[in-house]
Order: sequence, then C-alpha cells, then structure tokens
Amino acid sequence: MNSEFLTSATKEGEYPEADRPEVVVVGRSNVGKSSFINAFTNRKKLAYVGNTPGKTQLINFFMIDGAWYLVDVPGYGYAKLSKAQIAKLGRMMDEYFLKRKNLTCVVQLVDARHDPSKDDMEMVDFFKEMHIPIVAVATKIDKIPKTKRINHLKKISQKLQIPLAHIFAVSSTEKIGFEQVEEELQKRIEQAKKMDKQ
Repeated sequence: MNSEFLTSATKEGEYPEADRPEVVVVGRSNVGKSSFINAFTNRKKLAYVGNTPGKTQLINFFMIDGAWYLVDVPGYGYAKLSKAQIAKLGRMMDEYFLKRKNLTCVVQLVDARHDPSKDDMEMVDFFKEMHIPIVAVATKIDKIPKTKRINHLKKISQKLQIPLAHIFAVSSTEKIGFEQVEEELQKRIEQAKKMDKQ
C-alpha cells in the first residue's frame, strides 16, 4: 500500500478536490486513531502519535495508492480543551461531514476494552442519520484475553446497533485484523465507484 500525506485543512476551501472515494477515521481521543492509521498503512509515522490526547486539531488528508483518500479528523470527547476550542472543532467537523460529497464511509473506532461511550453512540447515530456507511473497528483487542474477546465485541455490537459481522477487531501493536479492515474498505470503495458511474 502506497500512502502519502497530502494536506491539513480547517475548512472546505482547503480540502483536496473531491475526485476520489474518501474514507474518514473517527473516534474519541486516545482510542488509538493515529496508531490505527500507521498500522493500516504500514507506515511508522504517517499520522502523528502523541502521548497527549486531543493532539489532532486539523483534518488531515492522505492519498492511498493514488486511488482514494484516507482522512484523520480530531478525536472527540477530550475534556481538557477549552469550550471555545471544542466549539471550533465541532464547527469544523460539521462542515466536513455535511459538505464532503465524496465521503464513501466512516471507520468508527471504539476501544475494545470498554463499552462504547455516550459520544461514540452519538457519533454513530449521526452517521446513520446522514446515511454514511459505518465500518466499526474495535482497537486494542490484544489487551483482552482471547477467551473474552467475542463477549466484548458482542457488547459493542449491541450498544452501537451494528451487526457483529460488521465489527472488526484490531491491534496496532500486534498488527492483527488490518487485512480484514482493508478488504471491507476496498469493497465499499468499489461499490462507491459503481454508484458514481450510474
């Protein structure tokens, strides 16, 4: 997989041209978004991995294989940002999700160790209302004993109201689960291309 950083944006005029399918990675702060992107693309430092949650405050666009865009947006639910910063990020995110026409699907990250948060559930409800397809990914699966993993995934499935078959478990440290996520995304991208041709 060839991946390269394209640009960072804060508003519509700064986005790359909407000429390819686009997949956006969302999740609460500290869910492992940057680690997911780096492991998915097999690049150590494509996305910035910080010790402090809430580091990503821009919308970052990456080109994958010259064929589609992967997008990293700020994590949500981080308490230490000021109200003004949170409001500003909210406006930036709303504009992106409401105006980006080539958005193919959302990769919704949740921490496999915990039940989805209220913020996670609200985000998923928002995407369902917007009719944006969701690929749910449970991160940090290596932190759960193998015998208990399916129960954790079932809970996530129930809370998010997403079928268990559509929830993918990954570990960025052990590099497991990413092939299945890539297959699913390629399937969604191909579907989007067919729809565009109709």
